[in-house]
Amino acid sequence: MVFFELFSNNPVIIRVAAGDTLFVEGDEGHQMYVLAAGTADVHVGNRKVEILQHGNIVGETGLVCPGPRSATVTATTDCEFVAIDEKRFQFLIQNTPFFAMQVMRVMAERLRATDRLLPVIEDI
Repeated sequence: MVFFELFSNNPVIIRVAAGDTLFVEGDEGHQMYVLAAGTADVHVGNRKVEILQHGNIVGETGLVCPGPRSATVTATTDCEFVAIDEKRFQFLIQNTPFFAMQVMRVMAERLRATDRLLPVIEDI
């Protein structure tokens, strides 16, 4: 099963015009999103950290650990995002182990990328 197909039944579609934001760093996060169409940039502060394309997920931390968003997502072209709320997220985790692994892989890859940007502190 293709990852994106998991979200094809009765999706809540969020349309974001080119140049507009899906969410802003510091906003409260309670949903994750799958990019169904278009491209978007992810910024932390003033630094672009990722370019989202069809099938990419974003905002997953907001479901795993609700709180302020750690990044801003801005559409670079007209975009359509599938919104995943906690109820659907729990259903997908329980019924599709592949989905849970994919979310964990995305989170791990983003953590590794963040680690590479941090300065090294030498032992004294």
